[in-house]
Amino acid sequence: MSIPQTTSDTQQQWRTLLIFMVVVGYIATFATAADSLANFTAFQIVVGVLFGIAYLVLGMFDNELLGSFTDNVRNIIYFVLQCSLVFGIGMLLGPGGNWLIGLPLVGIAVERLSPRSRWVIYVTVLLVIVLPIGFYSTWGTALMNGGIITTAIFFVIMFTQLRLNEQSARIKAEELAQQLEIANHQLAEYASQAEELAATQERNRLAREIHDNLGHYLTIVNVQIEAAKVTCETDPSRALEALDKAQELARKGLSSVRESVGALRVSPVENRPLKDAIAELVEESKASGITTEFNIIGKTKTVEAKSALALYRVVQEGLTNVRKHADASHVDVELDSSQADTIRLTLRDDGVGAADTSGGFGLIGLRERVNLLGGEFKIETQPGQGFEIEVTLPCVEGAD
Repeated sequence: MSIPQTTSDTQQQWRTLLIFMVVVGYIATFATAADSLANFTAFQIVVGVLFGIAYLVLGMFDNELLGSFTDNVRNIIYFVLQCSLVFGIGMLLGPGGNWLIGLPLVGIAVERLSPRSRWVIYVTVLLVIVLPIGFYSTWGTALMNGGIITTAIFFVIMFTQLRLNEQSARIKAEELAQQLEIANHQLAEYASQAEELAATQERNRLAREIHDNLGHYLTIVNVQIEAAKVTCETDPSRALEALDKAQELARKGLSSVRESVGALRVSPVENRPLKDAIAELVEESKASGITTEFNIIGKTKTVEAKSALALYRVVQEGLTNVRKHADASHVDVELDSSQADTIRLTLRDDGVGAADTSGGFGLIGLRERVNLLGGEFKIETQPGQGFEIEVTLPCVEGAD
């Protein structure tokens, strides 16, 4: 199977190389001719230069000139014409530099042709370079130069193959990186779906628990009330005892319902704006004796529930860490909604700072939560210079 056609960048590199090799080849050709006192006719010079121009034009614009042919036919026409032109230059102007002109064909063959087809081009290029040497000199000199040129061909083959391998490896790495990015995005979606499913299952469980507990207590309360009604005239003390039991059971049932309802509030930002939820945390921080300021920049916008919860948890964990570890007297909490497609939360204190933040499980959990939402999580701190957390998340545009 032949290797796919080169990219536009690679084609530009080949064009530059062709121009360079042809120019250097002609310089070497005329310099060799001058040293050997060769006399060229005007016809030889003109036709030899025209052959070089044709070689360059075909090499630089073969896509445009031969693009209507199939790949196989195109390659056959291309290499037949180019090898013929190299041979013509060598026969008309001497073999001084035609080997430089012909060597790029070896690299192009490595890129375009299958391993078996390449050998035809290798041998052909060697022949079109060596034959003019035998014509202008002796065949012994031609054979000796043929060995040198074979070595040059070998190095061109190796260099081009290494470059192709590197290019292929880079393309595969880019494809793998893209696939990994897609997989990470899908994993984040799956994790979000799993979290939502777990929340739904937990709510269903609590709903069943409320139903079962409340039904149990109400059934017994109803029995006790019925007993009280029956005995209220004949045995008032027993009726009062039944009512006391009913009241106690009602109190227990109400307590159970309150506990279950409290557990159902899985999100502290549910059914209220994010800024109000954060403001409540700030007030708690103030009540603990730390001067805490909350600033809002820009017009507040609606934030997806998962993003709002993540920002809330960042403030909650950050203020908790300030109270536990920072020894700070002042904390600033800033919610920036001035950008159209992002929302940024910053929490900074004037405490003792930290030299290492890698070991905090709370911060690690926050970073993972933010990354799953496609956001950025940054920490800036130095010993004695306070602690700053900055979170940027994508958000839905619109006002609260």
